[in-house]
Amino acid sequence: MAQILDGADFRAIEVATAALQAGEVVAFPTETVYGLGADALNERAVAEVFAIKNRPRFDPLIVHLADQQAAPQYAAVIDERAAALMKRFWPGPLTLVLRKRLLIPDLVTAGLDTVALRVPAHPVALALLRAVGRPIAAPSANPFGYVSPTAALHVQEMLGDAIRLILNGGPCTVGIESTVCALTEAEVVVLRPGGVTVEEIEAVIGPVTIAASLQADPRSPGTLPRHYSPHVLLTLLAPGEPIPRPDKGRRVGLLTLAPRPDVVEFFAVETLSEDGNLLEAATNLFAALRRLDGLGLERVVVESMPEYGIGRAIMDRLRRAATRG
Repeated sequence: MAQILDGADFRAIEVATAALQAGEVVAFPTETVYGLGADALNERAVAEVFAIKNRPRFDPLIVHLADQQAAPQYAAVIDERAAALMKRFWPGPLTLVLRKRLLIPDLVTAGLDTVALRVPAHPVALALLRAVGRPIAAPSANPFGYVSPTAALHVQEMLGDAIRLILNGGPCTVGIESTVCALTEAEVVVLRPGGVTVEEIEAVIGPVTIAASLQADPRSPGTLPRHYSPHVLLTLLAPGEPIPRPDKGRRVGLLTLAPRPDVVEFFAVETLSEDGNLLEAATNLFAALRRLDGLGLERVVVESMPEYGIGRAIMDRLRRAATRG
C-alpha cells in the first residue's frame, strides 16, 4: 500500500524528489486535483504513468513547471498572448497548449507537435518541482476515466497498490482540473473549461473560441466524450427541468447545487454548496460524486448548474460523467 507523507515536511519532499529522479512515479497535490507524476523527460517513467492509469497513449499529459521562466525550454513559440496569460494566471489552474521543443518526448504529447504546460498553484507541488529541477508530467492520480482525486486518501484507495508514495497536501482548493487553452493558431481555443474561467481569459487577451461540448481534441487531456465518470449511472437533467421523484424504495441518489428541502424521497442527497456558490460547488464536486458512487445506488439524478463562470467547467465534467458507451 502506498505510503502517505506530509507534503509540508521537507524530508517528504526529499524522499519524493529522490524517487522521481530515480524514474519512479509519485502522487502529489495541486490546487486542482492530485496528480500522478513522473519526470517528463524520462520516457520510461512516463510510460509507467500510462500503465498505472491504464491510460491510452493517444491522450497527452500536462507538463508541470516550477515557474514561468522554465517555459521557453519546452515551448518553441511563446507569443504575446501566451506571455500575457502566463503572467496573469501562473501559478494557477490554466494549461497552455503551445508548439513544443524536441526535448519533450513524443510519449508525453501523444506524438503531437504541441505540449500542454502549466505552473501549479500549490506549495507542495511547487516545492517538489523546484527540488526535482525538471518538469513533471502528471495526469490525475486515478484509473483512466474515473472521478478525479481531490484528497490523498482518494489516491491511496484507487492506486495504493500500484505506487509507493503519495504526498499529502490536504484537500484540493479548486477541485476540478485546469482550463486548457490552445495558442498554436490565430484563433485561441479553450479545449477544456476548468479552474480559470473563459471570462477571465477574455479579460486578458480578448475573445476566444470554446470547443463544442463533448468534443474530443487530441491536444488536450480530459476531452473524451466519457470521462470523470463514477460507476453509478448519472442522469443529468436539462436546465430548469423538474427533479423527478423516484419510486418508493428505490436506491436513487440526488446531486444538487444548493439545498432542496422540497425533495425528500431520495435515498441519498449530496449538496455542493449551502448557498449555491459555484466556486464551492467546483471544490466539492468530485468528492460528492465519489461518496454517491460508494453507496450502491441504482442511479444518481443530477441537477444542472448555471453555465457561466466556473459553472461551465462543472457542467463539462457532469456531461462527460453522464455519457455512456
